[in-house]
Amino acid sequence: MPMRKPINLNSVVLLLALALVPGCKKEEAPAPAPAPNQPHPAPAPTPAPPVQQQMSSVAKASGVPSFKKDPFKPVIVPATPAPTSTAAGPSVSPAADLLPIQSFEVSKFKVSGIIAGMRENRALLIDPNGKGYVVQVGMQVGNANGRVTRITPSAVEIVEKGAGRGKGRTIVLTLAKKR
Repeated sequence: MPMRKPINLNSVVLLLALALVPGCKKEEAPAPAPAPNQPHPAPAPTPAPPVQQQMSSVAKASGVPSFKKDPFKPVIVPATPAPTSTAAGPSVSPAADLLPIQSFEVSKFKVSGIIAGMRENRALLIDPNGKGYVVQVGMQVGNANGRVTRITPSAVEIVEKGAGRGKGRTIVLTLAKKR
């Protein structure tokens, strides 16, 4: 007598669930009865159903709430300032165009580490808030339009341009000695 395979309990439950679930039926709501003594309006032409349902976030804005987040919607909406017309030209706030590394004086930075020996030397500068920045020659540092001009194994040299034609001032930030 051949050995019978045991019946899988999961398949039995699945078959019972499929047998008990009623088929999908399209239920139509009953049409409201027309009010007496009113003329019957002409039936409005029904628009053709779309070939494909629109899935963008624009379609969701039609009043139907959605609990899914739109991954392409910006988290912070930038406020657009009102344009001001001046005779000299458009005024741009200087703080808006600055990087975070350009919001402190150069002398406030500390050199935490220097990587030397590669094609270009790089240095790790720490701002007064404790945030670190990796800089290399040519990068802007500080709020007085300073540029990194040289990185040695023990120091970082930054030149701040003056307002006039002068050479400006040179600031040397040295690497702290090991204790």
